[in-house]
Amino acid sequence: MRSNGKRGIRWLIALATVFAVMCPLMVFAAEKEYVPGMYATFWSLVPPVVAIVLALITKEVYSSLFIGIVVGGLFYSGFSFEGTFNHVLNEGIIAVLSDSYNVGILVFLVVLGVMVCLMNKTGGSAAFGLWAEEHIKSRVGAQLATVALGVLIFIDDYFNCLTVGSVMRPITDKHHVSRAKLAYLIDATAAPVCIIAPISSWAAAVTGFVPGEDGFSVFIRAIPYNFYALLTIIMMIGITLMKVDYGPMRKHEDNAILRGDIYTTPDRPYADAAKELTEGKGKVIDLALPIVILIVLCTAGMLYSGGFFSGAGFIEAFSQSDASVGLSLGSLFALIITIIFYLLRRVLSFTDCMGCVPDGFKAMVPAILILTFAWTLKAMTDSLGAAPFVAGIMESSAAGLMNFLPAIIFLIGCFLAFATGTSWGTFGVLIPIVVVAFAGTDETMMIISISACMAGAVCGDHCSPISDTTIMASAGAQCNHINHVNTQLPYAITVAAVSFVSYIIAGFVKSVVALPIAIALMVVMLLVMRKIFGREKAESEA
Repeated sequence: MRSNGKRGIRWLIALATVFAVMCPLMVFAAEKEYVPGMYATFWSLVPPVVAIVLALITKEVYSSLFIGIVVGGLFYSGFSFEGTFNHVLNEGIIAVLSDSYNVGILVFLVVLGVMVCLMNKTGGSAAFGLWAEEHIKSRVGAQLATVALGVLIFIDDYFNCLTVGSVMRPITDKHHVSRAKLAYLIDATAAPVCIIAPISSWAAAVTGFVPGEDGFSVFIRAIPYNFYALLTIIMMIGITLMKVDYGPMRKHEDNAILRGDIYTTPDRPYADAAKELTEGKGKVIDLALPIVILIVLCTAGMLYSGGFFSGAGFIEAFSQSDASVGLSLGSLFALIITIIFYLLRRVLSFTDCMGCVPDGFKAMVPAILILTFAWTLKAMTDSLGAAPFVAGIMESSAAGLMNFLPAIIFLIGCFLAFATGTSWGTFGVLIPIVVVAFAGTDETMMIISISACMAGAVCGDHCSPISDTTIMASAGAQCNHINHVNTQLPYAITVAAVSFVSYIIAGFVKSVVALPIAIALMVVMLLVMRKIFGREKAESEA
């Protein structure tokens, strides 16, 4: 009897345990998924707008981004203190820093910082600067060389920003090109070049957003209609050759030419970096070879992440590559080989190499902080349903405006990417809508509209102070971030205005004839700007 009683007690305990475990699950199942009251409304766009406006007004990016994040958390939680704190911390900062893609990008960022520190320590950067001073004789040559290198490094925008900045800073500094101008040239050859390069991480992203179509074929056919990207390249070459600068950039460039001050503003967080250059010790190969190794291994890393070494074709491997994995793997192997190379050349000791690791990390802390806050702000915006809100506006405005639709899509893409700081997220929202609207009915208009999606997303990303590419361009040029945003905005808006008119024309002619018209409009705009803002006088006084 006692054993039967013990058995009964055990059963009661077991049932009670199961009941205790299941109760929360049943309550959770009964609850509906939480949807904030401001979801997919105009208010979903307020947090990034607050952050952007504050950053432009106060010139202080960290607090501006944080205030935008807090506003997003308040809106999501219905102004609950506990809900706001939990959402910002757990579903914001901790979530974005736990995301494997984001961590991979941060690893790549830190490794690049370490490599730059190593190249400075060996004297490779100083030697390259002296070599460039002998071979590149003018400011125009230094700027064109920056553009050319940016166009050549088309694999990935993150990689482009940091690599071009590391290589070209000594050259542009020697020729008194302002850091703001260098940051613009880097940023303008990052996303705008990647979005028209068939073999790039951006092409891979776009092809994945074209349901039911041959994504790669669509991408290739869309290139002639990607007006913003193509006209941005013309803009860079034009303002360099014509010696035209306007808006806040004019002040930075005049200050660099006439006074030799490449920073202009009192806040110059990277001004001490020049002290780290070591002269007379290294050679040009100490910078050139690590950069070549980095390019080769990062390209191999991208191919590896796409399955190239497992049997996938070259194009297929790029189309399904993971930029985070590829760049972090490639850069890490490049760092190891670079350290071995320096040890064999005996330009650095092992202790010196290891000392560059924390120094390189510290150099990238500002960029890492801004990136983390920008990613968190995007998480707040996503949780409030900004993308569905904008998509709904686009769908409702399409009827009756078919010929103007590419121009409308371009504007919507600009606004969404500017507010959220992400091109790829904008692609993901807008391109599937375009495919559904035009597939099987008007293929040419579908291609033009997809190009408008891509162009608008790149334009908004290019302008946005919370865009990761914009942040990395600032880091690559070692330029104050808000200075970079303020100075490049008028240039980006100029190209966007010409692109908008070009999309109106393309919507009516439905032919690649729109491209030469767009180029002609851009050239006319540059000639007008030269007439008004030409700087021959300033340069002759330098």
